[in-house]
Amino acid sequence: MNSSNRLHMLPLILLLPVVLGFQQQDDHVSLVHQQGEQRVDVLVDGELFTSYLYSDVIPVLKKPVLFPVRTARGTAVTRGYPLEPRGGERVDHPHQIGFWLNYGDVNGFDFWNNSDALSPERAARSGIIRHRFIKTLESDKGRGILEVSTDWNSPDGRLLLVEDTRFVFRAEGDSRIIDRTTTLTAPDERVAMTDNKEGMIAMRVARELEHPSSGSVRLTDAGGRPMEENVTHNDGVSGSYWSSEGLTGEDVWGKRAPWVALSGVIGDESVTLAMYDHPQNPGYPTYWHARGYGLFSANPLGQKAFSDGAEELNLVVEQGESITFKYRFLVHSGESTFGDMQAVYDQFIN
Repeated sequence: MNSSNRLHMLPLILLLPVVLGFQQQDDHVSLVHQQGEQRVDVLVDGELFTSYLYSDVIPVLKKPVLFPVRTARGTAVTRGYPLEPRGGERVDHPHQIGFWLNYGDVNGFDFWNNSDALSPERAARSGIIRHRFIKTLESDKGRGILEVSTDWNSPDGRLLLVEDTRFVFRAEGDSRIIDRTTTLTAPDERVAMTDNKEGMIAMRVARELEHPSSGSVRLTDAGGRPMEENVTHNDGVSGSYWSSEGLTGEDVWGKRAPWVALSGVIGDESVTLAMYDHPQNPGYPTYWHARGYGLFSANPLGQKAFSDGAEELNLVVEQGESITFKYRFLVHSGESTFGDMQAVYDQFIN
């Protein structure tokens, strides 16, 4: 990197502790492999930030996920249902668990919608992502690194893609960051990721971060059990999307943008989540599959669905070749501004 680029980056890096309330403290990030429970806990100064779950015995879990995801104050920003249901949560889309990456059409198989709630006919067309092994597990001040390898299998067990993912977990003051770099390799055959609305990197957020709605929904009762009848209420529901392109609310859905943020209040805590696309990714800037009901997702490959047919991207990974996706996810406890979110994005892409 030349000197001019280093000087250009310096103000952005120095800006982060100011605009996001970072305290320049040495938050120690520890990664602990709970092998018997098939998870890796990510701890910040001994407190849980998130866990990498790769269980092959939880029926609803058809891919590895990060769950739960918590703020610096310990507040869960992910929906608990169906793994750890809390009172007052929606009970739709049981496949939307935590923070994950998969896709709706891989050689004709649906990896996105798979759960234990499917009919036998749909399950026969649904793929499964299985954890294979951990390659790297590093703990340090300010960040931890987890590198894993997984297999994308067809329902009959045929290997379609080998996934190699590197997670970098960062902690500074009131902010937490997850950087995810995922490389998909087609080892045995040509793999087509056909244009599809269902994808790709996503989080299902807590009820409080949904958009208020006018319709009735099915929720869990105080004990976390699904209620018999739908209800209409928005108690404590305060979420609102806003994008790098100046769009707000549900208008961000189906639009392109380098980043989108979601702000709301959980209890007495102001929370902002932000997801960042990288210029090296296919389909950049990504379309956003961000729904008011709590699905926060970036999908660079579903262009036909989001553009009403004006665009289309059918990604092909030839046998022996690979494709890489890079994303950043921010969890900030406290108020945030457009400038804050843009500064994090500038640091990410530089």
